[in-house]
Amino acid sequence: MSVQIVAIIGIIIFLFGCERNGDYDFKVEGLHYLDNKPVEIEIKDGKISGIKRIKSLSDEANALIISPGLIDNQVNGYMGYSFVNTGKELSLEGIKELTTSFWEVGITTFLPTLTTNDHRIFLRNFEILAKAKEDPVTCGSIAGFHLEGPYISPVDGYRGAHPLIHVRKPDWDEFMELYKASGKNILQVTLAPETEGAMDFISKCSEFGIHVGLGHHNASSAQITEAIDRGAVIATHLGNGMANNINRHINPLWPQLADDRLKISIICDGFHLQPEQIRVFYKTKGSENVVMTSDMSSLGGLEPGFYLNAIGDTLELKPEGVIVYPAQNVLSGAASPLSKMIGHVMKVTGCDLAAAIKMASTNPAQLYNLNDRGELKSGMRADLILFTLENFTMDVKKTIVDGEVVFESSK
Repeated sequence: MSVQIVAIIGIIIFLFGCERNGDYDFKVEGLHYLDNKPVEIEIKDGKISGIKRIKSLSDEANALIISPGLIDNQVNGYMGYSFVNTGKELSLEGIKELTTSFWEVGITTFLPTLTTNDHRIFLRNFEILAKAKEDPVTCGSIAGFHLEGPYISPVDGYRGAHPLIHVRKPDWDEFMELYKASGKNILQVTLAPETEGAMDFISKCSEFGIHVGLGHHNASSAQITEAIDRGAVIATHLGNGMANNINRHINPLWPQLADDRLKISIICDGFHLQPEQIRVFYKTKGSENVVMTSDMSSLGGLEPGFYLNAIGDTLELKPEGVIVYPAQNVLSGAASPLSKMIGHVMKVTGCDLAAAIKMASTNPAQLYNLNDRGELKSGMRADLILFTLENFTMDVKKTIVDGEVVFESSK
């Protein structure tokens, strides 16, 4: 397919989104990601209407693997845009542009993530995001929102690159303002359970069906257990958001790994966690309880160099693709999309593609009760990606969202 045709497809989706006039159906062929055997998938009115096993593909020489689209539960921004207004100011058009960019790397569903910031910025941006979520142009790719902070540890190291000036204790009335501004679409809040008022806050979130993640914290084992008792369900980017120097026995890592009730999200970009950490986390929790996440930063997709965040702190995007906060010598978000992490987790753990897709699609869908996606099954939303996987590198060739081809590579 030529570059011109790809551009035309992008313009059509951008202008008209996933609104349909009458029936719309077609078929795609590929190697099923679970067993690498040929299948034909029929798509009708945005859903998978049938999956048929076939003897061979019509184009064996250019066989593509087919799987459910990737679901990223922690996306802070991309290409200079941030969901808390670092760099380019957030706008409806910018969110549409970001969504299109995510489709190109296989992300069919994502949770825009707002990190610690001023309450007024939260209110404004949640309102913009709520409109974008309902806009047909985004094709239902925005499932809801993730609020990471501002109710986290103020202590250097555990706080990470979150601006100290905006870190604060949990405030339910303040949060309710944000929840209403979001159109009641905040699906997850990441907080530090040791902060004053956090436990009652977790209980209230649980009553509202809001998922609580534990992150950027230095909670004790007892505090972590109580937080889980009250409804916390996931450890956010486990192994990160921690001080460089910790007690080898008494630290937040072990109790979060030890409690079978707690799922974990991990960043598998090759920088945030060492290979042996990923292997241990995977062996301990198993593929059922791991959610792969990108923690994508607004610097993702940009040229290496130094950049200023919203409050004037300097961040560095290194040539190898890692973002650091030099003032504290800590990592500050990732620059790699989820699709680049599929091969890495397979390489370092020895897991197969089926397990990797489970952690990057099926598990987050189930966690957030997105029961219409995350698997290849009849009746599910037709959110699919077709790709090659060579030398542990995923190369997305085609993305289908809600039954629409939203991206097709010209290569």
